[in-house]
Amino acid sequence: MENNYCVIMAGGIGSRFWPMSRTAYPKQFLDILGTGRTLLQQTFDRYLNACPTENIYIVTNALYVDLVLEQLPELKRSQVLGEPARRNTAPCIAYACHKIARLNPNANVIVAPSDHLILNQEAFDETIQIALNYAASNDALITLGIKPTRPDTGYGYIQFEEESIADDSRIKRVKTFTEKPSLDIAQDFLKSGDFYWNSGMFIWSISSIFKALGTHLPDIHKLFDEGDDKYNTEEEESFMNQVYPMCQNISIDYGIMEKADNVAVVLAADFGWSDLGTWGSLYTHVNKDEHNNAVIGNNAMLYNSSNCIVNVPNDKLVVLQGLDDYIVVESNNTLLVCKKEDEQKIKQFVNDVRLSKGDTFV
Repeated sequence: MENNYCVIMAGGIGSRFWPMSRTAYPKQFLDILGTGRTLLQQTFDRYLNACPTENIYIVTNALYVDLVLEQLPELKRSQVLGEPARRNTAPCIAYACHKIARLNPNANVIVAPSDHLILNQEAFDETIQIALNYAASNDALITLGIKPTRPDTGYGYIQFEEESIADDSRIKRVKTFTEKPSLDIAQDFLKSGDFYWNSGMFIWSISSIFKALGTHLPDIHKLFDEGDDKYNTEEEESFMNQVYPMCQNISIDYGIMEKADNVAVVLAADFGWSDLGTWGSLYTHVNKDEHNNAVIGNNAMLYNSSNCIVNVPNDKLVVLQGLDDYIVVESNNTLLVCKKEDEQKIKQFVNDVRLSKGDTFV
């Protein structure tokens, strides 16, 4: 277990959860599910069965370092990596893995977003352990595959070979890795039965990810390699301030996973996964009333309304009448009323608000 590390990516601004999620306080720091723990705290708790507390690292925007430490007081300052610029997931992962490599070149690393929902911890732990065991003894870039339930265009899709590549039949070689296909293609993937969703969780050894970075993203790998003697020292932060803006803005999916020939997938058991990327995805995981309304907040009164998701503060009384299939969110002196089918437009709403009203409301 001492060779197992976890990197939790917590740098996003969560604009699709606006107005609850704001630039100054993004969704990973919010208790969106009403459980008493924020999404970041729940993610941290989730990986304690896989690795010790001292082996968990959070990568976030430099603006949020203090917020992370406030929510996770168990961590040392050195375990929170502040990114001086937003450069997507490939530089974020490269940074964390180079830092970990200086501490333990034999490390096996789990990389996970901070805003996922897992309902079955036991099944999740089993899947993670399968992946860690395989990563420890094979040169492989492993992702967890989730059986799709709908032709979602917001996810990446993994096509795998039928024959297993290990004793465990759930480990398959990946044939293709397609990021966010069109609706027609996603429907074809669903019908075929040999495509799974990419969960966005990855597992690999330090040697495997370094080999992949050197092959597919050599410029990024070289930049972080040059700071080899600065990680885990007082010089680390100034070095990051220098090199981070020079990094290509690219995801690990596009930069490596779609190109590498040693990608494996663990076909995950049903552990109740959702990426909680939108209000619509939250709707599917919240208790509903007899009219299929998912209501978070004690003072919402609905009349002749159905299939809505409503999130309002407990100190606000909200009365809704005659709505079907709507998102209604009141937060931070801002009210959003939007059709669920149009929720992909929320990012555009946020951009328009910023242009029209400034940063006060975003």
